[in-house]
This record gives sequence, structure tokens and C-alpha cells, in this order.
Amino acid sequence: MRPGIPPRALALCEEAARAGGRVLLDWIGRFAVTNKGPRDLVTEADVASQREIRRILLGGFPDHDFVGEETLPEHVADGRQPVAGGPQYRWVVDPLDGTSNYVHGFPAWCVSIALAAGDELLVGTVYDPQRDECYSAERGKGATLNGRPIAVARTPSLSESLVAISFPPHVELGSPPINDFLAVLPRVHSVRRSGSTALNLAWLACGRLDAFWVRRIASWDMAAGALLVREAGGSIVGFAQGRVAAPSAAAIPLADPAFIAACTPDVLAELCTLLTASGTGRG
Repeated sequence: MRPGIPPRALALCEEAARAGGRVLLDWIGRFAVTNKGPRDLVTEADVASQREIRRILLGGFPDHDFVGEETLPEHVADGRQPVAGGPQYRWVVDPLDGTSNYVHGFPAWCVSIALAAGDELLVGTVYDPQRDECYSAERGKGATLNGRPIAVARTPSLSESLVAISFPPHVELGSPPINDFLAVLPRVHSVRRSGSTALNLAWLACGRLDAFWVRRIASWDMAAGALLVREAGGSIVGFAQGRVAAPSAAAIPLADPAFIAACTPDVLAELCTLLTASGTGRG
């Protein structure tokens, strides 16, 4: 039996995302920055946003688990990945997707929140505070932007597509992400790199982009966006070890997500062929 969606889950998801966004706007220009890994950053704003989001979500659903990008000392019991036998419902949260953009004042960052049961995504919100754009989706009920229904573009071929790419914080020449980029670049209309997986997926869902892929990402970066794409009529498939899973409604494992998303089946098929040929490893 498929898990039910708790009453008011989407409303609370949107409330928490907007609250986290307000925190981030308030911190602009007055935060300190630390490193949490090679070319990866965390700010006081990330932490403050996550605390506010967690307060709202677990205030409404105290029996739910919470998976956030930032490790906070007072939340050491929170799960960071799906755990067998754990709580049925789990909030998957990125309090600031696009931290490097945020630090540099580049306007491509957002809050991403999703509710999952196992690997099944139930509700999700991606909120862009600077544009006041709130993308939301609920399983089986479509996707919206500020309350209005959205749908993916109907682009018929990869050659006409505007696609987005994602590179890890550290990337080397000859690595699979670079091979992917070189394979796709001459076959599309144009390529973009925004620095925010959640926004890439939200923009795909509303028709601004035609395709996006990533070989290595965290669950909190993609959970809400993946649901947006599906509910907006797009296609998204798993991408593991250089092999592309058959298109289906099957969930992408949140413990180690990798995927290819596109607006139409034809664009997806062409992109899958190129990416499968460009490399066989994860990177």
C-alpha cells in the first residue's frame, strides 16, 4: 500500500520554505563563512535557516524524521540518510541550495524541502526568496508556481534544448562530469550551469529549461525538484554506474541519488544515449 500524505503537509512545507527564505534574506551581508569540504561552504545563514525550518516542520509533525544538509549539535539524533526501520515519514531539507552563489551575491539560490516515505516523494517545495517564486508539488496533484499550475516545455529534440549541467565541488579533466559536458555541448542549443540543483529542476518543471542531469548529488538537493519535474509532466530516470534505468515511475534511491531529467521522452532518450556513451563511472 502506498503511504498516505498527511493533512496539511504541503501547506506546512511551503510555510517552512518561505520562513527559511526570510532568514536567508535577513542574513545577507552579515554572515561568516566556513569550509566543510574541498570547495564546499557553509554559512551562519545555512544553519539559521535550517533551525527555523526544522522548528516549523517538527512543530507540525513531531513524529516525523528530519534529514537536513547541515549537522547541528542539538540535532545529532536526526537522520542524514534513509534508515531501515526508521520513522515512516522523513523531511528532506536543504536550507540553502546554492551556497557559493549566496556567498558571492549571484542570484541563484533557494530553499528546498520535501516529505518522503522511504524513497517515495510525497510533497515538495523549492522557494526562491529573491524572486519570491514558490514552486510546489504534491504526489498525483500536479505542480504549481505561486499557486498557478505549471508544465514542462514540449521541446521535441535535444538539438533545440536549453540544458543545465551540474559539476561537483572538485572536478578534474577527464572525469565523467567533464566527459558528459563535452559529449552534450555540441548536440544541444545551449548549456547552463546555475550552481543550484533544486532551481535547475524547478526551472525544468516550469519550462525554462529542457533537461538536466547529475551523476553525484545529495538527497536534500534534489528531492523536492524531482517531484516537481514528475508532477509537471517531465521525465526523470535513475543514472547509476553509467547505466540508465528504464523510464518508469519508480523512485530514485534517496540514499545515493543520480538522475537524468528532461521535458519530453524524446529529449530524455537522446540525452541518455549521449551520457551513457560518455563514461561509465560516477563522479
